[in-house]
Amino acid sequence: MAKCIMVQGTSSNAGKSMLVAALCRIYKNRGYKVAPFKSQNMSLNSYTTFENGEIGIAQMLQAEAAMVEPSIHMNPVLLKPKGDFTSNVIIQGKSIGDMNFYDYQHKYHDDAFNAMKESFDILSKEYDIIVIEGAGSPAEINMRDQDIANMEIAHMADANVILIADIEMGGVFAAIAGTYVLLDDYDRSRLKATVINKFRGNLDILKPGLDRIEEITGEPVLGVLPYDETLRLPEEDSASLTTHNFDDDKEIMIGVIRLPKIANFTDIDPFEAENDVGIKMIGINDNIGDVDAIIIPGTRNSTQDVYELWQSGLADKIIEKASEIPVIGICGGFQILGDEIIDEAKKESKQGTIKGLGLLPITSEFERSDKIVTQSEAIIPNNLEGIAGEIFKNIVGESVTGYEIHEGTSTLNECGALLEIKKGQGNDENGLVDGASYKNVFATYFHGIFNNYNFRREFLNYIRTKKGLEIQKGEDPYEAQKNYSINKLAQIVEENLDMDIIDELIFKQ
Repeated sequence: MAKCIMVQGTSSNAGKSMLVAALCRIYKNRGYKVAPFKSQNMSLNSYTTFENGEIGIAQMLQAEAAMVEPSIHMNPVLLKPKGDFTSNVIIQGKSIGDMNFYDYQHKYHDDAFNAMKESFDILSKEYDIIVIEGAGSPAEINMRDQDIANMEIAHMADANVILIADIEMGGVFAAIAGTYVLLDDYDRSRLKATVINKFRGNLDILKPGLDRIEEITGEPVLGVLPYDETLRLPEEDSASLTTHNFDDDKEIMIGVIRLPKIANFTDIDPFEAENDVGIKMIGINDNIGDVDAIIIPGTRNSTQDVYELWQSGLADKIIEKASEIPVIGICGGFQILGDEIIDEAKKESKQGTIKGLGLLPITSEFERSDKIVTQSEAIIPNNLEGIAGEIFKNIVGESVTGYEIHEGTSTLNECGALLEIKKGQGNDENGLVDGASYKNVFATYFHGIFNNYNFRREFLNYIRTKKGLEIQKGEDPYEAQKNYSINKLAQIVEENLDMDIIDELIFKQ
């Protein structure tokens, strides 16, 4: 049976996911077979595993850090918020429907916990070490009876807990001490060490506080992790878009529409690795400005977001720009670009059937009872219409991969497809083609489409050529950057935390 360690936080975004990823890489490098585990995740950024099930994007990254295949058992419960205190509930990779908060917490608690235990037991038999991530804070005392993401999991797994706190949030010592004080003796017995994250400045100034925290908690501070702005790793919470610093003064600028219900925005991550490319996040009430292309990303609610685009006037601005520059849609963005989204049953939102931006002659419908969740592969066809034919002419016949997570299907009316499906679903139940291409616009249901280096390179080289810039060749800078970031993260943790104590917490339980 696997040995376990758990990372909990004093708050959301304290650094739990990154510390788990670092520990996965550290112990993988030491020769152990390691798996991440997060019993319950709430995230709109999800990934499709080889089992064709959904997990949070953070667990995908952690599995990559551990150099193992991501599995539905690494995140057995995924909650995807839809608004009005309702989430799509995904158990072991499959959607079981939408539930409001009360029903999930009070009527599905035991079923969810049983799924978590089953998945944990499966991993425990296969791996040497399981690095577990908590959710939010373990000290939400008003919800302790329903909490199956923190201390209940630590007890189930017989795992010692490291508490991590973000000093940039302010009040770091109060957050640590308060967490210890609010837990009862049974839960507090699991907390064995503390880490302070995202520190900038002179460590000597911090030391008196560290000493006092050790006195209050009776447990060691493992160390202080410095803030490193060179790290570039996928984010799972859309709140990070408000704090993330995108380069906005590059030779090529990609405008990304920040939809009110944006999801899977990690699709734009590969662009950040390109030295000459910047990202401009365009809010619903913003001007588009001077950009070289526009991407409309995924959304958890296509009909509501297209309604917001029309109401704000941003829809008209995008339509105007589409006569000048490429406009790209991914998943929900693909649907938004079409003529109409048919939702008579109001599965997406109260808007029901609604007019799209009319930039692609397609019709999308929400009539399926099941969600399409699959890893996918396709080829670039030789009969691409519109601007896509010019952009991708040098890679006709090449394969691209991605993953699909969508309920809607799309019918092409007077335009061609973007991709020919080899594996996956694509536009409809026939599973023959994916996406669409028409004039200056192309779109796809494939999340991760720009992770395909040749696809991204040809798209950017088209813009580079138009602007008289040097075209790019060579290796994929995104994969190199991501691997660098994981290794650098592991190095930072090893150099700044007491790994001897962590070894004891894992192996001497």
